[in-house]
Amino acid sequence: MTYQAGTYDVAVIGAGHAGIEAALASARLGCQTVVFTINMDAVGNCPCNPSIGGTAKGHLVREIDALGGEMGRTADATFLQSRMLNKGKGPAVHSLRAQIDRREYSKVMKHKLELQPNLQLKQAEIVDLYQEGGNWVLTTRMGAQYTVQAVVIATGTFLGGKIFVGDVAYESGPDGMFPAAFLGDALKKLGLRLRRFKTGTPARVLRSSIDFTDLEVQEGDEPVVPFSYDTLHPGKNQAVCHVSWTNEETKRIILENIHRSPLYGGKIEGVGPRYCPSIEDKIVRFADKKRHQLFIEPCGKDTEEMYLQGMSSSLPEDVQLAFYRSIKGLEHVEIMRCAYAIEYDCVDPLQMEATLEFMDFPGLYGAGQFNGSSGYEEAAAQGLVAGINAALKIQGKEPLVLDRAGSYIGTLIDDLITKGVSDPYRMMTSRSEYRLVLRQDNADERLTPTGRKLGLIGDERWERFCTKEEQKKREMARARRTVLPPTEVLNDILVSRGTTPVSTGVKLADLLRRPELSYEALTAVDITRPVLPAAVFENVEIEIKYEGYIVRQKADIAEMRRLEGKKLPRGVDYKTITGLRLEAQEKLQKVMPANIGQASRISGVSPADISVLLIWLAKEGKA
Repeated sequence: MTYQAGTYDVAVIGAGHAGIEAALASARLGCQTVVFTINMDAVGNCPCNPSIGGTAKGHLVREIDALGGEMGRTADATFLQSRMLNKGKGPAVHSLRAQIDRREYSKVMKHKLELQPNLQLKQAEIVDLYQEGGNWVLTTRMGAQYTVQAVVIATGTFLGGKIFVGDVAYESGPDGMFPAAFLGDALKKLGLRLRRFKTGTPARVLRSSIDFTDLEVQEGDEPVVPFSYDTLHPGKNQAVCHVSWTNEETKRIILENIHRSPLYGGKIEGVGPRYCPSIEDKIVRFADKKRHQLFIEPCGKDTEEMYLQGMSSSLPEDVQLAFYRSIKGLEHVEIMRCAYAIEYDCVDPLQMEATLEFMDFPGLYGAGQFNGSSGYEEAAAQGLVAGINAALKIQGKEPLVLDRAGSYIGTLIDDLITKGVSDPYRMMTSRSEYRLVLRQDNADERLTPTGRKLGLIGDERWERFCTKEEQKKREMARARRTVLPPTEVLNDILVSRGTTPVSTGVKLADLLRRPELSYEALTAVDITRPVLPAAVFENVEIEIKYEGYIVRQKADIAEMRRLEGKKLPRGVDYKTITGLRLEAQEKLQKVMPANIGQASRISGVSPADISVLLIWLAKEGKA
């Protein structure tokens, strides 16, 4: 039996990282929103690593925050340790990563949903959805029916979830929760193309069973750099991490038991993540490596569970215990939660628009691992875009489309909907051809005006942003006009830094262009320097130092956007366009690109095919 339970503007299925951002964005934009979760105590759960950010992922968190999302603020409020990764490399790949208290993070996020106006949080499993009269009808396992104008599916790894530990396999969501057992069938019935992916997680072990005596200590960075532009006083690091390594004995144990792995025994159907393999996969794929690094990380302040980063596995529990105990510091380790692999259903993202709306199902959106990606940060970024666009569609406003030249979020979405995914997609800085422009330090400059226009950036935040931009403009002008005389103090600095001394006056900007120099190094001679936030000096120094490269990238961006401006009509039959190669016809027909720029990024579509499309557009009078 079913009963009518209510009518809303937007429904979000799932309250993980994607669902949270989608629901908050929709509600904050004025839509009556309902979000469903199978377990109310798992809102914002971090079932894998207890951290936010990392290489390229830190960029995503900054961009989410710049648009008005929530992940960065909550990570700042619940962090245990913060580090800036890749500091030895160029600024394009500097990425913030924070160990968080995973239970506190979940608690804070749940409370934010509960307090948000226009938002209802409900514990329920959605088992069916269908279109009726231009709306969507959702049915819970208890028979409650909800009618909404738009739906965001953010099911994470719950959809058809199945756990594997050695020979043991059972239906489950992550962390021993119930899976979404019936929704997948409803989506297939609807006509969505689903596929099977898998991911994994390491064991959680008891802190007191670890011998930290001879392990390498990994401290956090001070002063702490926050994710959020709203976090004015980020606090200090509260914990350390430790580093250890596998060895030949670890390798021997794993190889002798590899036949007991469901991954190698053919029991797991799903495709696993290429860039985050299990330890048994590492041992097999990188047979020449004598050892593999692992990080021992705290799961929270009020728990004794420790996370073994880099050691995910689906081997049997007894084998896990044996190979973990072969590692330095873990000789007497006690497993609290064993490692496991989880297999789940996700959708082929080639069925989606850049708004994350399904082409053939108006009002239906997808976000996060449901779209074939991996990672909390990738999920949150997609959830924010899907939630915003669901609200904008209902309100009859122009959609939000972020291109790959303006953000990592745009790159992520464009990759998903243009190239598709053959394994769980992970964001990396190398995926962006414009990464020197898309740095994490300038995420606010790139995206905060968009967040303000949408209505997700408040007055106080906007005022701080405008002040910072004005400070940056003035400091850039000062650096370009300020001439430093060739004093003994200046030349001592230059020689000590391994760069050529000067005999005439030199502009501050010209000195900052030298790789060996920085604002900090020139403090003693830069006597007119104003008192400004460190972030302003960081922005200015990077833009001066890499000015030539940035100018070239911006020229490439202008050309990309010119091609993106040449729209391709939806529903065109590419098989009728003379001159296109057969492979190009098939790929274009499958992806249905929105413009020439997107078409040019489809694997199998050549520059010659793009020329054919441009000629065709001109002939059709659509160019």
